Amino acid sequence: MSGNRVLVVDDEPQIHRFLRPALTACGYDVLGAETGGEALQLIATKAPDAVVLDLGLPDMDGKEVLRRARQFSKIPIIILSARDRESEKIAALDAGADDYVEKPFGIGELMARLRAALRHAAADAHEQRQIKSGRLCIDLDKRSVTRDGVTVKLTRKEYDILAILVSRPGHLITHRHMLTAVWGRSYNDDMQYLRVYIGRLRAKIEEDPASPRLILTETGVGYRFAHPDP
Repeated sequence: MSGNRVLVVDDEPQIHRFLRPALTACGYDVLGAETGGEALQLIATKAPDAVVLDLGLPDMDGKEVLRRARQFSKIPIIILSARDRESEKIAALDAGADDYVEKPFGIGELMARLRAALRHAAADAHEQRQIKSGRLCIDLDKRSVTRDGVTVKLTRKEYDILAILVSRPGHLITHRHMLTAVWGRSYNDDMQYLRVYIGRLRAKIEEDPASPRLILTETGVGYRFAHPDP
């Protein structure tokens, strides 16, 4: 049993009726909120371990809840929304969401995403500075990348992209975030530029660059680094 506390924020009663017993059965303590204001108050006062957040709330947009929550909390926030446009997903992720699940959804997928978000938060809390995945080892302190103990030679930009991805393994990182972080705001819409560098990076670290298993594509949104081996 997990013992983690999860806050469900949604103005649809049927979502609460469905999620509360499912989360409880998985060992989570469940809190509920129907408005953004109530959600922010509970995040501040009850310190949940994770939040499942709808975007369409009666008093404010869920992205505004995200922005305000991120001013004082780093807890995992998973968006659960019927909005399926890529622009909505990108905006929510850029505002601070850890993941995005579309309605209608499978409870198995949501639980898996929730477990992953909690696991990533725990790893972040321990400030993991050396990431190992299969034969690959990335040492963020030494700015080194090796495979089977042999140095993998990366350009500065290639390393910077990889460091952004592996610093939050399993998290979806948007195109815009990577472009802005590595090249600056004037490049934040140059998706093709990023694809070229991702292709070069995969050629150097993937066993089979044509079927990548480390740097995974989220079409139209961004990339995520596969969660490292335990």
